[in-house]
Amino acid sequence: KQQLRESGIKKIPFCKIKSGEASANNIAGPKSVVLNGDPLDLSIRRIILSLISSHLFLVYFLTTTMIIPQGATVVLAATSFTTPLHSPTPPCFPYSATATRMSNSNANGPPSHGRRIALAAGIFGGIFGGGDEWTWNKGSDYYANADSGIHVLNAGKGPTNEVVKKVNGMSQRRLGGSDIVVSELGLGTQRWVSKDFNAPNKEDVFSFMDYAILDNGVNLIDTAEQYPIPSDGKTAKEGDCEVVIGEWMTARGLQKGEGRKKVVIASKITGGRNVTPKNIKKDCAGSLQRLGTDYLDVYQLHWPARYSPQSNWGQSLAYNIDADKSPYWRGMGGPTSFEELCLAMQELIDEGKIRGWGMCNDNAYGLTACTRTAKALGVTPPCSIQGDFSLIDRKSEENGVAEAASPYNENVGFMSYNALAGGMLTGKYMDFPAALDNLDRAKITEAMENPRGRMDEFGWGRTLYRYRSEAAQEAIADYAKVAKDAGISLTELSLRWCRQRSLITTNLVGHSNMDQLKQSVDYFTRTEPLSDKIMWEIDRIHMRNRLPIFSSNHVGKEWYGEGEIGETIP
Repeated sequence: KQQLRESGIKKIPFCKIKSGEASANNIAGPKSVVLNGDPLDLSIRRIILSLISSHLFLVYFLTTTMIIPQGATVVLAATSFTTPLHSPTPPCFPYSATATRMSNSNANGPPSHGRRIALAAGIFGGIFGGGDEWTWNKGSDYYANADSGIHVLNAGKGPTNEVVKKVNGMSQRRLGGSDIVVSELGLGTQRWVSKDFNAPNKEDVFSFMDYAILDNGVNLIDTAEQYPIPSDGKTAKEGDCEVVIGEWMTARGLQKGEGRKKVVIASKITGGRNVTPKNIKKDCAGSLQRLGTDYLDVYQLHWPARYSPQSNWGQSLAYNIDADKSPYWRGMGGPTSFEELCLAMQELIDEGKIRGWGMCNDNAYGLTACTRTAKALGVTPPCSIQGDFSLIDRKSEENGVAEAASPYNENVGFMSYNALAGGMLTGKYMDFPAALDNLDRAKITEAMENPRGRMDEFGWGRTLYRYRSEAAQEAIADYAKVAKDAGISLTELSLRWCRQRSLITTNLVGHSNMDQLKQSVDYFTRTEPLSDKIMWEIDRIHMRNRLPIFSSNHVGKEWYGEGEIGETIP
């Protein structure tokens, strides 16, 4: 009380901020709060705090003991509040407690007991109200509540993944909090004009871009300075993908001006110790030169500048401190810091070289460290993270990435790749195993002489071995049954399922021929989503076999911490 009197404040205001007057000043302290009603006396405030304490106990009691009849919907809400020292807390939107618990003994039948469990409750909702509608303020940088006016998210142009428009039936979504809008289907270019046996050539990829971008609402092309893969340095060189894309844009008048706005180009700098402020600028300039354009829409790290267990192609999943302290990562001053990274990307933005930036093959730590560092420095946070995602690789939904990327948290878009798991989720390897998995010598020879895809090649087959683990193949067989029962192909099931996940902004799909591309466009322009029944069957399989590509039944006793391609495991 004495401190308050000395500061000239005799009463503590407890109020809501008027609608339309939310600003940074509203969290500076009690003096700056706009009152909407009379200030409350300290004695009344103490009574309110006592009620809050009682309410906390009531919430705990109800959420741990309450049984709700089946079919009922319980809406539990919380309001947002602001303190002088902390950023506004995000709102807890109304939550419908409709999750049914099922016993293992009755997993294939109806729910074994007809009840609903209330999982959470708003601490202040019962006293001060809640459940008001929160909407995005167009042209501003926050969600706002029409009643309180409190802003809860500093995220740029809007919430990630909102559908901004449809073009020829193809939905286009906001990427992170940026003004970059990308189609739900993006063109993956890793193998374009590569040395692969079935790689699309220049004429093919020109046709791909004509069909997808000029005629069917696709606007995103994802590439990298390292593409194509594989390359031989002669007929297929690193950077050739960017060259071919640039030649197509020039031929179609899309490299500059208004035409350039029809295409969203995402490229990547080679990761690891290559990521330095100097190289970020130099490598970006190289990509722009090869593409023949003035700017990239999105510039990403191909893999983190630091050690991260999930950034490789093997089965490494656990953090290994010995790997992190290796001379490669800790020598010469260690990896580029998040501060250096954010400032280097901002410099490119200020120069008009890129519109936004992001990361690839990273995790929740890397994502959040980048966004929080950028905000602390007052520079542009990343708008995207790109990662492996499919029916048999759902780790990004469950390892913190989805939570971090959410529009209610860091508001970052997610670009998924490998939705077909290197071709395994097309079903073409189900009748006869991939060459490296076949025990029949004649079949091995036949597969390698007439490969069905990358899994029949020695190089790709070894690199992508995790998609063929015993657990992965078991899951693929189960998903194939779901697709068959639904009367659709496994490919269609896999792509349409990815499209419906709340994490996903866009799906980067590679194609070897025009027929494959036409199928993808068809699946991504279907108006009817997969049914709740199908989605639940997929979830039930997932619950039985949760991380199949990171499982293995044949790790050798003599391997001592190394996986099949030399990566650190587990």
